[in-house]
Amino acid sequence: MKTLKSMRLHIGIFGKTNVGKSSLLNKITNQDISIVSEIAGTTTDVVEKSMELLPIGAVNFLDTAGINDNTELSAERIEKTLKILNRTDIAVIVCDYNGIDDYEKSLMEKFNELNIPFIVVVNKTDIQNISEDKLHQIRKYCENVLITSAKDDEKIVYKFKETLVKILPEDFVNSPSIASDLVKEKSTVILVIPIDKEAPKGRIILPQVQTLRDLLDNNCVVISVKETELKSAIENLKTPPSLVITDSQAFKQVSEIVPQNIPLTSFSILFARLKGDLNAFIQGAKAIDNLQDGDKVLILESCTHHAIEDDIGRVKIPNLLKKKTGKNLIIENIAGHDFPEISDYKLIIHCGACMTNRREILSRILVANKKGVPITNYGIVISYCLGILPRAIKIFEV
Repeated sequence: MKTLKSMRLHIGIFGKTNVGKSSLLNKITNQDISIVSEIAGTTTDVVEKSMELLPIGAVNFLDTAGINDNTELSAERIEKTLKILNRTDIAVIVCDYNGIDDYEKSLMEKFNELNIPFIVVVNKTDIQNISEDKLHQIRKYCENVLITSAKDDEKIVYKFKETLVKILPEDFVNSPSIASDLVKEKSTVILVIPIDKEAPKGRIILPQVQTLRDLLDNNCVVISVKETELKSAIENLKTPPSLVITDSQAFKQVSEIVPQNIPLTSFSILFARLKGDLNAFIQGAKAIDNLQDGDKVLILESCTHHAIEDDIGRVKIPNLLKKKTGKNLIIENIAGHDFPEISDYKLIIHCGACMTNRREILSRILVANKKGVPITNYGIVISYCLGILPRAIKIFEV
């Protein structure tokens, strides 16, 4: 239950108003998470619930508002519902004995467009059976159809999990490594962790913790040092480390210390591979050379935080870009799950995405590709501007 939300399987529940989406979620979680009412449009915002859904593991349910909401706030509710698609790993469309129509079909088209596997749950069959014609129509669009009834409450959860297992994404079944696949078991790896203004007091940041755990699970010997102690740490080893991983902000200093024969990369580049598409981000960085005066650059942060004096996304990266290009750029920052219209931007730079799931990053990459806007990430931009990107990505053999 302590699994981070960003590492959970996100299951979005979609459908018309009053078809029993919230009732289904309450049965699966065995809790009254969502309000259940005969009044259409009761669910106004997305309701989230994290739980352990055995044998699948840690999941995060996203209960959305009805897509045919005709109430006063319908446009706002529908917009919020459709935004959830960018965070959805698996979708569940709920309908009742009336079957499906254009509402559900349009959702299925979006799921197919975004490569989101989905299930259709036919609800309320204890009130009225769904006809074979309507059931056949559903199965033309979806192979995984689950028929539920209030009379078999005890079987619903089992049937739901059984159907869910069939369509689990491969990267959830076989969780990708952060760094342990880059080195042999029992290798020595040095993590360079600056203790600066951005380091939370008494803790280290999430990507560093997750990388450390990933390496320990591979029985590696992990040495954590500040950049000021890195040189002596390398000199004290009998054999060179198999890999050095640094915080991107110390990239320049670390690259000057670490001998060329020792592989070097950053936490942010590791997460570019884990949460996004490393090749797409590398290609996106090349757009930096084409930036001109007045071009707009969008910097996206997955989490909201108070910007500090030397903030990486609001100060350090903008300064690096302006120094590298020599151009007067317009740089804008957006934090959280909001993803604006991007047609006017010449480049998008994403954070390491430790606070969101891979689906959201891949969705943003997909949109950027369709709009023809290059997209990259923090670590790749920093190493590109410093002229050390080839060395930073060499270990990935891309």
